Amino acid sequence: MAVARACILAAGVGDRLGDVQDKPPKALLEFGGRTLLARHLDNLARIGVEDVVIGVGYRQEDIRAAAEGAGFPGRISYAENPDYREGSVITMAVLGAAMTDAGGPVLLMDADVLYAPAIMERLAGSAHGNCLLIDRDFEEGDEPVKICVRGEREIVDFRKIVKTPYDWCGESVGFFKWSPAVAADLAGRAGAYVADDRRAEPYEEVIRDAVLAEPAAFGFEDITGTPWIEIDFPEDVARAAEEVLPVI
Repeated sequence: MAVARACILAAGVGDRLGDVQDKPPKALLEFGGRTLLARHLDNLARIGVEDVVIGVGYRQEDIRAAAEGAGFPGRISYAENPDYREGSVITMAVLGAAMTDAGGPVLLMDADVLYAPAIMERLAGSAHGNCLLIDRDFEEGDEPVKICVRGEREIVDFRKIVKTPYDWCGESVGFFKWSPAVAADLAGRAGAYVADDRRAEPYEEVIRDAVLAEPAAFGFEDITGTPWIEIDFPEDVARAAEEVLPVI
């Protein structure tokens, strides 16, 4: 089934990029003359997505203006997170309605990733109804969000710091495909986090809860070797421009 909608998490401030005056949202960082957001919209249009909802907060007027000027051929709407300085789970919660009423499979995406278009094609075309993307070639440490696997296919944990026994792991790209049922479940879980005052949590914790509750419902695609980078720190901006952009 074709992807019905893409939801982009783009509300955050990007504090780890440093204290830069008039700092843009990470979605509006430019590489090769195109913002990350424009590249996302290009790649989504390439796979036939016609409906995009962007979770906004920090400098949302700039994101709205950039989105409207990006030339996306489909529909773009917005879900506002007024508490964008808190955990990303709040942005996931405000995107809950968009995830629930899409009428088909939903993509959920971080906004701060530069990547080869093949990654989006692989995700959208996966046979797994609920799909994560994993890269086995990553730098160990407490920063990457890890997908931990037992055997060949069973996901046993999904977190930055993992204590669960596993056979192998890789880094999550931060892009996901959800079936309508799982999208609705995740939306409900995110709303419960906010209602229970777990507002400081990253949205990945909601996904982790769902995966551990029913691991058989989730699969992954191994995109090791395909260029991509998540941009969190100043050195990531340099690597994106110097190492990733030339090969995508």
